[in-house]
Amino acid sequence: MGKGIRHVGLDVHGETIAAAVAQEDGSELDFGVIANRPEAVRRLIKRLSPVEKLRVCYEAGPCGYVLYWQLTGLGVDCKVIAPGLMPQKPGDRVKTDRRDAKKLARMYRAGLLTAVWVPEADGEALRDLVRAREAAKKDELRARHRLGKFLLRRGCRAPQAVEAWTKRHWQWLRSLRWEHAAQEVVFTDYQHEVDHAGQRLVRLERAIDEVLERMPASKRAVIEGLQALRGVSKVTAVTVYSEVGELSRFARPKLMMGYTGMVSSEHSSASRIRRGSITKTGNAHLRRVLVQAAWAYCRRPNLSTALKKRQAGLSEEIKQISWKAQHRLYGRYRRLVSKGKMPQQAITAVARELVGFIWAIGVHVEDQITQERQDHAAA
Repeated sequence: MGKGIRHVGLDVHGETIAAAVAQEDGSELDFGVIANRPEAVRRLIKRLSPVEKLRVCYEAGPCGYVLYWQLTGLGVDCKVIAPGLMPQKPGDRVKTDRRDAKKLARMYRAGLLTAVWVPEADGEALRDLVRAREAAKKDELRARHRLGKFLLRRGCRAPQAVEAWTKRHWQWLRSLRWEHAAQEVVFTDYQHEVDHAGQRLVRLERAIDEVLERMPASKRAVIEGLQALRGVSKVTAVTVYSEVGELSRFARPKLMMGYTGMVSSEHSSASRIRRGSITKTGNAHLRRVLVQAAWAYCRRPNLSTALKKRQAGLSEEIKQISWKAQHRLYGRYRRLVSKGKMPQQAITAVARELVGFIWAIGVHVEDQITQERQDHAAA
């Protein structure tokens, strides 16, 4: 084996890992398939040592970042590759694990691969919690829909002026009586599922609050700063931070907009320029909460009681950014709608610009914390 840098490609699955090496002299080595177990990975790295000359990569996927943390713990330079940004040969119709490992090693050596951001262990834990809360919210909505459609089939309608899933609505539900025992069983089961989903949601939101209390002050300050924006509640701010991490890792707000997948697709050639719908190639969880937050800007600028409470204790610079966002984004929405754009399209454009204000607040808070640390160290 050569003495230069060795680029290692790993095709990772739940039970197996295919490994291949591309060396600087152009030669390639196939290391076969090993078990996806820590001891097997440790033996592979020992065979490929010294670790200082290893450059390992594998594709992001359902196996997460466990392998990344193990390899970095062994002192290996490891990157997790974005699968959607890998070059593809249209005529290549043969796909095996070993061929994929070789292709990874070859492309990594050529510098053709794009690495994804890997969160820290505590950041990954927070992201798991936030996504569990998102799944619980979806389950609650499905359970409510099932119960609502059952009532609709039976011709049961709530009294006038009773909003769905309020206290009065629940009182009306408990007062219902059924002619057949089978209907009583179905109704009780659907109602139990709604109750269970609601309790699960409360537990997860309480767990998020507890994690935020134990979080370092620097990270908590960023989340609190993001909540100064209209439409960005605590859950939205935590979701943004857990999915993005440090916002200053994006040099410009446009780069963060591209990370969300809300930038326009483009197919241009020569003098012809053709732009289409958004790419949707970014983080879907982040894009969802941003679009939901953007709906708050279809209303006139206003400082509600809840927003004033979230802004209490924040710096004037952050409040000014928030106020500027309200005026700019509301005007943006009105202009697009007046030109004939559908409200959904206008909101998507507003959500894309909202990313810029989120980036501005996040970078401002992170720079402020860095400056305070430097002043403290100098003192």
